[in-house]
Amino acid sequence: MVDASTPPARGPAQAAVSAVEAADRPLSLRMVWLIVWSAVLLGVCVLSMVVGSRAIPLDLISRALTDGTDGLSGTDLFMATAVLDDRLPRTVAGLVAGAGLGVAGALIQAVTRNPLADPGILGVTAGSAFAVAMGVGLFGLTAPTQYLWLAFLGALVATVVVYLIGAVQSGSVSIARLTLAGVALAALLNGITSSLVLTNPRTFDALRAWQAGSLKGRDWEVIWPADPWYSPGAFLGAAPWVLIGIVLALCLGSALNAIALGDDLASSLGANVMRTRTLAVVGVTLMAGGATAIVGPITFVGLMLPHVARRISGPDQRWILGYCVLLGPILLLTADILGRVALPVGEVPAGVVTAVLGAPVLVWLARRYRVSAL
Repeated sequence: MVDASTPPARGPAQAAVSAVEAADRPLSLRMVWLIVWSAVLLGVCVLSMVVGSRAIPLDLISRALTDGTDGLSGTDLFMATAVLDDRLPRTVAGLVAGAGLGVAGALIQAVTRNPLADPGILGVTAGSAFAVAMGVGLFGLTAPTQYLWLAFLGALVATVVVYLIGAVQSGSVSIARLTLAGVALAALLNGITSSLVLTNPRTFDALRAWQAGSLKGRDWEVIWPADPWYSPGAFLGAAPWVLIGIVLALCLGSALNAIALGDDLASSLGANVMRTRTLAVVGVTLMAGGATAIVGPITFVGLMLPHVARRISGPDQRWILGYCVLLGPILLLTADILGRVALPVGEVPAGVVTAVLGAPVLVWLARRYRVSAL
């Protein structure tokens, strides 16, 4: 006789998903790491405001943020203006783009079960850059608010094309085919984009710094709309779309835990695999396209950070995505700060710094035993 108070036995699939979501890290430890990374992000934001060709005192930064440039003159006025017009939007751009690229990488790795996936490696950012270059060269677009939609379109087309090439007959995804297709597509699009730039250097002069992946010279126009939300032309900035993509990715966390067990088991558990993958494509398009429109085609951010988050939180995708919201801005802003001080004169673009850091990580991941296991 079965006791009515005894809960029904769970099948192996339900037990597996519960194990993934419970993971092997206690909640208290995860919360401690969340607080630690939040504090690190705050410190990096402060350094981003202070460090540059000329260090700006914290008290002057605080005064500029609260009172603007009122009552200032001479050197103080110059530095306060630099804070408001350059370093503040530059820091916000790093926060938005870093979070978008980090979460996009985690989302791609989860939905394809490919530990080598990244918006840059899979050609998503290259698709955005190619679409923007075509808009500049063919239609004469120069303002970020004009080519933002082209960045979204390029990211969407590249994501769909690479995913279709990597898909096999059973509906699953081949890690090797997906990675090779992404690398090949990125190389092809980058080559065409470089050819366009070389054939007409004057037209693409303003695109060169953006194409290198830099936070320098970013203004509020590309980050956030200047008009109220109810006015015509509102939400032309990239930040709202990146935030929508992040929220969408976080809402898919539980479904991604089921997909990690395989498509058949995920379907038996009630997860809609096709809908999850479709929403994931939308989220990656919004995050990678918006981030690329802001800072250019920066690679390797989405490759490294999910592995760091996985080491901290375990295999639960909900926590991995949450950690990447913090780790992405930390990495991108740190790369930007290092680029400011790496040379005695001038700056190294943040995209170059992340490539220097990310290339050895890619080699290490490719050589790991059982690299396909997530």
